[in-house]
Amino acid sequence: MKKMSPVTKCAATAVCMALCVVLPLTLHAIPNGGKLFSPMHIPVLLCGLVCGWQYGLACGLAGPVLSSLLTSMPPMGSPTQYGMIIELAVYGLTAGLMMKFVHTKNQTADIYVSLVTAMLAGRIMGGLSKAFFFSAGTYTFGTWAAAYFTSGFPGIIVQLILIPVLYLALCKAHLVPVRYAK
Repeated sequence: MKKMSPVTKCAATAVCMALCVVLPLTLHAIPNGGKLFSPMHIPVLLCGLVCGWQYGLACGLAGPVLSSLLTSMPPMGSPTQYGMIIELAVYGLTAGLMMKFVHTKNQTADIYVSLVTAMLAGRIMGGLSKAFFFSAGTYTFGTWAAAYFTSGFPGIIVQLILIPVLYLALCKAHLVPVRYAK
């Protein structure tokens, strides 16, 4: 496969946006499943890696809004929703930019460098947005670390395992271009 066409990228982004609605619904059946596994992160990060920064950014912006409109999760207009929008938008943007500029000559290494960088950037921006805008004066470093790393640790592990596997499976199925010919 050569490159993905803009139409294919739009279709993949739409699927990822739909997953931003469906995955939280399924994981909220588990007590604290949404907080533990951060289900919207997976399609947004995957969209950025596969489709590029523009599409990842759009998915990160639209995913929480669509989920709020269709399921009331997160509640529309809440600080949680605004924080998620910022965090997820940064995930999609950073994942796409990193995949564009990181070229280690190893596709798996490119995926992990891009994924980890995006995960850190999104968590930092999400925390900063809460500290300065949505919970100003009450949001501490400890609160940030607990919210984004400690309680979200299972989700981090799932993302680090599942997203590269999905990306490489899409490559193997010739749905996504392989970065380096063998």
